[in-house]
Amino acid sequence: MVKNIVTFIVPDSFFGERADIIISKSFPQFSRSRIKKWIEDGHILIDGNKINPKKKLFPGESIVVNPQDDDREVEFQPEDVDFQVIYVDDDIAVINKPAGLVVHPADGNWSGTLLNGILYKFPNNKFLPRAGIVHRLDKDTSGLLVIGLNESSQKQLIEQLQKKTVHREYRAIVWGNIYSNVKIDEPIGRHPTNRVKMAINNINGKHAVTHITPLENFKYHSYIKCLLETGRTHQIRVHMNHNKTPIIGDPVYGFKKIIPMLNGQKPLTESILGFNRQALHAKKIGITHPRTKKQMNWETSLPEDIESLLNILRQYTSFELDQLNKDFD
Repeated sequence: MVKNIVTFIVPDSFFGERADIIISKSFPQFSRSRIKKWIEDGHILIDGNKINPKKKLFPGESIVVNPQDDDREVEFQPEDVDFQVIYVDDDIAVINKPAGLVVHPADGNWSGTLLNGILYKFPNNKFLPRAGIVHRLDKDTSGLLVIGLNESSQKQLIEQLQKKTVHREYRAIVWGNIYSNVKIDEPIGRHPTNRVKMAINNINGKHAVTHITPLENFKYHSYIKCLLETGRTHQIRVHMNHNKTPIIGDPVYGFKKIIPMLNGQKPLTESILGFNRQALHAKKIGITHPRTKKQMNWETSLPEDIESLLNILRQYTSFELDQLNKDFD
């Protein structure tokens, strides 16, 4: 079977990384060992030349990948994964990702991911970098993602993300009160001691900006809108932690235990303790369509768990604390 030869340009986000790492990240449907072998065998070229897999690449360099038929057994397989496609045409698809679904295969999640599901629903995406994925959501963040369905569309979507013209609007429920608009402009990089976490990093962090607008305030919490100007890993979660208003339910950047002031408020306490993911949802996305050049926007409803938590907050935090304790003792 003849496989598609794919050409793509190294984006700014991969500045100075090794060739094998860049290509592995861009083609997660293939194992890193296979990528390395293809480079060594001349099936992957950089600006038309064979290179060492450890060579560092820079933005603008052209990568040509010629997948080999005899390696089909190491590709990630299409799987019927449960997620909603809210829009699709010949060039793009917009996906409403449920909480709990991993976007890319990685250690501990080599199957059952959004990428596997994309390969099932859109077979022609098999040889696009990252199966057409251009941005991601954390496993336990729900909401909208846009993917490319051909090489040209994917490239243009990536360019829009790099130019910061993609509209990405989130909703979150956080600890603490936010009464006015906030712009958080703090660089984000790897945590200095915990490599699985991100943190505000003024030494080698990347520029990151989040715009916060309060929508509702409760006794101890706020419901907010977050607009992303940049798209760093865990950006909203890290920025809200830095702002001392962490997201409810966040297992990494949130409060480890419920704070004492909620003692006695049984319905509210149980709802917050039972919320087992970060209360964060990608509600809106807007792009310039790669082919028509028209502005297109999509919006999805809040998922049931976040809507339910909001209703609990609206119902119970309008009372005084003494009255709550009396009613639910």
